[in-house]
Amino acid sequence: MNEGAVAAPTQRVLDLFHGVRLTPTQRRIAHCLVQHAPAVAYLSAAEVAELAGVSQPSVTRFAVALGHDGYPALRRRLRELAAGAPDGAAHAGNELQQAVRAEVGNLDRLAAQLADRDGIARTGELLAASRPLPVLGLRAAAPLAAYFAYFAAKVHPDVRVLDDGGSLLTDRLEQAAEAGASALLAFVLPRYPRETLDALREARAAGLAVVAITDSPVSPATEYADVVLPAAVGTDLVFDLHTAPMALAMVLLQAICDAAPADTQRRLEAFEASAARRQLFLG
Repeated sequence: MNEGAVAAPTQRVLDLFHGVRLTPTQRRIAHCLVQHAPAVAYLSAAEVAELAGVSQPSVTRFAVALGHDGYPALRRRLRELAAGAPDGAAHAGNELQQAVRAEVGNLDRLAAQLADRDGIARTGELLAASRPLPVLGLRAAAPLAAYFAYFAAKVHPDVRVLDDGGSLLTDRLEQAAEAGASALLAFVLPRYPRETLDALREARAAGLAVVAITDSPVSPATEYADVVLPAAVGTDLVFDLHTAPMALAMVLLQAICDAAPADTQRRLEAFEASAARRQLFLG
């Protein structure tokens, strides 16, 4: 089973929520529709409510918030999306080629999001100003957190990777806050470990601003994050592909560098001098 698999047509369902301000309860319903598309298009309002863990009237209000007369109209729209003809180019070739082409689509959507340079610049400034900068990633997200932190440590004086759960995680969050941290960067990917969401809640309680790189604008992380940066994961292979989240992480690191260019240059030059002295690299 694909870790955090989201059945097609995920993007078409996500487009229903674009530009709509949803309440936390409505985000839970939206996330349920995304996670269970296209099968959810054939469920009743009561079944959707049970699946999402909300009341049936909440499902009706959700449909109205999206501009429909009620849930039956929303369900008809979901069925239309489920029956939509697949794009010929995207579905050409074997299943491995299709999986890679799907990642190209995820990157294209990410590129479109980045048209708002001011938004990513503000987020870079927020993270650059946090001393120390804790970076959270548990389970499948741990390698992304470590990769980001490896490079971020070359331009930021104190990057702390939080990649182990348990009671010590809260201790380390509190220690970071006491040391002067003002923000947390979190990688929150399917299947959304409970410990990760608990850590986001603890970070908010400790007074940290939470920036979340996650797979969807309606993921569970949105309930706890001050800034949500969505980047879709690929779900066409046995395990998820994190191409777009990784690209977004590096874009965010560029924004951190841009927030303090002189300091960044100084630290990079110091590292290069040290690396040359120790002959770390062959090329």
